[in-house]
Amino acid sequence: MKFNNFKYIPAALMIVLTWASCAPEKKPERPNILMIMSDNQSWNHVGSYGDKTVRTPNMDLIAKQGVRFTNAFCSSPSCTPARAGMLAGQDIWRLKEGANLWGVLPVQYKVYPDLLEESGYAVGYQGKGWGPGSFEANKRPRNPGGNKFASFAEFLKNKPEGPWSYWLSSLHPHRPYVEGSGEKAGIDPAKVKVPGYLPDQIDIRKDIADYYAAIETFDKEIGETLKELKATGQLENTVIVVCSDNGWQMPRGLANLYDFGTHVPLIISWPGKFKQNVVADNLVTLNDLAPTFLQLGKVAVPADMTGKSLLPIVTAGEKEEKQRDYVVLGRERHAFVRQHGLGYPGRAIRTKEFLYIKNYESNRWPAGDPPFYGDIDPYMFNWPGATKYYLIENRNDPKVKPFFELSMGKRPAEELFDINKDPDQLHNLAADPAYAKIKEKLAVQMRDYLVKTQDPRETGGDTKVWDTADYFSEVDKKPKPNKEMQKRFNLDSAYDYLK
Repeated sequence: MKFNNFKYIPAALMIVLTWASCAPEKKPERPNILMIMSDNQSWNHVGSYGDKTVRTPNMDLIAKQGVRFTNAFCSSPSCTPARAGMLAGQDIWRLKEGANLWGVLPVQYKVYPDLLEESGYAVGYQGKGWGPGSFEANKRPRNPGGNKFASFAEFLKNKPEGPWSYWLSSLHPHRPYVEGSGEKAGIDPAKVKVPGYLPDQIDIRKDIADYYAAIETFDKEIGETLKELKATGQLENTVIVVCSDNGWQMPRGLANLYDFGTHVPLIISWPGKFKQNVVADNLVTLNDLAPTFLQLGKVAVPADMTGKSLLPIVTAGEKEEKQRDYVVLGRERHAFVRQHGLGYPGRAIRTKEFLYIKNYESNRWPAGDPPFYGDIDPYMFNWPGATKYYLIENRNDPKVKPFFELSMGKRPAEELFDINKDPDQLHNLAADPAYAKIKEKLAVQMRDYLVKTQDPRETGGDTKVWDTADYFSEVDKKPKPNKEMQKRFNLDSAYDYLK
């Protein structure tokens, strides 16, 4: 008996196709993610952002190889909440005590390192990570930034096979700066650009030069990190992000909702996959990084994240989504610098043309109670801080007094600035009839967004949590200036903010 073998081919083919459809699907390759973050650096103090004095060749190189954002902002001008918002992809007012400095990040809020790790990523960080604060106080098993390592090299050596996400959280250019380090590094104070809200005075120029030297140290850290990455052969499959957590530590900078506290550098690079040598003017925030990283890792983005993925903006060949018209930012308690631990709550809406700020407790001192004005560093008068010291020592000089008031005086409930006409944000237009319609439009837009995102400041919810939440740095509550500063500024030997 002869068999016609051909009649069995369709059946055999069906078996093969059925087996193929049941076989486990091979996951597409997922990139590594390297985020390099400076500590307290404003957006405009980078060579590729137009600063002609500070030398940042490594940041500039990454900008040429990727996308440089000119309108990137942190969610809050304060380290702990800015980092919490970035990790959780959430506006800070949604994070309860997480909106404060030296607090906790409640465990109910998921952070992208945990989600990436659950999907198979190795996750690590070095430096500050999330903080300052106490992750132990609310029983988080580790810093929300991931597993801590002494260095990137240690992480690369010890991580398991597979994709990874690493956060190099630099300590630079955070104060205190080494006095004279700018000139020692070859930075000429005469070439430093002094913003319009600070006096153009030699001590301040030298202070800025020292800050520049710290930025250059950060840039060298980037260079060393890129060398280590290249040596492993993983450079081509690594997304590189360079940013800062918030603005510089100068008066009207850190802890303020002006651009100098919230406007940060942000550069994203993945040669061959992302756009190269592109400048993006999209309004974005650091909160957008969490959903971006999760999308890169093929991980579902939690529905409660208010950040939006940046992949449509940076990916070559992708159709870009409609740009945001504005971003909304906020601040609660920064340092413990007012009696009873009170903060200085505020919200801001930033468009490409205007900045509108609402100060909810304008009766309080925005820079902290006198005579310390502790929301401006040095907050305890016990380490170098030439700019703050100059303003306080010369505050009765008619030429200096306006600068002192801009930084340390009380502020009205509303502030409005025309960014294009007044980039240094010196002239408050909130009471100007010519800007009444603009102010009202911005106020309505901001209020609608805050209500939509359930901000207790606008919904009538519990706001006391931010003034009463634990603050995990006891020394701040009873500051003690050293003897030199006591004499120089006529200070008492100790203060008590708990009374």
